[in-house]
Amino acid sequence: MIQRLQTIFLFLAFMAFAALFQFPFAVSDIKSAGFLTDLDYDIFDNIFLIVLSSLGGLSALVAIFLFRNRVLQLKLSYLVIVLSVLVLVVAAVLFYNEAKNLIESKGEIKDSIALYMPFVSIVFAILAVRFIGRDEKLSGQWTG
Repeated sequence: MIQRLQTIFLFLAFMAFAALFQFPFAVSDIKSAGFLTDLDYDIFDNIFLIVLSSLGGLSALVAIFLFRNRVLQLKLSYLVIVLSVLVLVVAAVLFYNEAKNLIESKGEIKDSIALYMPFVSIVFAILAVRFIGRDEKLSGQWTG
């Protein structure tokens, strides 16, 4: 049913991905060539981050409406976890490669709320997987 607890967790995972489109990963006080020209490091600085974030949010949203097909809902929830990890890895690698020059010039970089959103989506997707699995076990015991 759509009012199950995993629906709430999947929606919160979707909202965590949606927050990536609103908030930056990090903020700098010095402009630099590359991704910090606008003083913000966000997903709009790389097309790959936009694609991963969009796919993660879309997967979480679609999984909400697959309550009648729990196996597919479970697979999409695992995909949300994988995409969250990929967003973290890609953002960290890109940031590390680009921030070397800024760190050498004594610029200050502060983290922002979007840095934590992939972790939030991982936690909520894991909780959704747990409750989907619980429903699957419960339905496997019923014969009627």
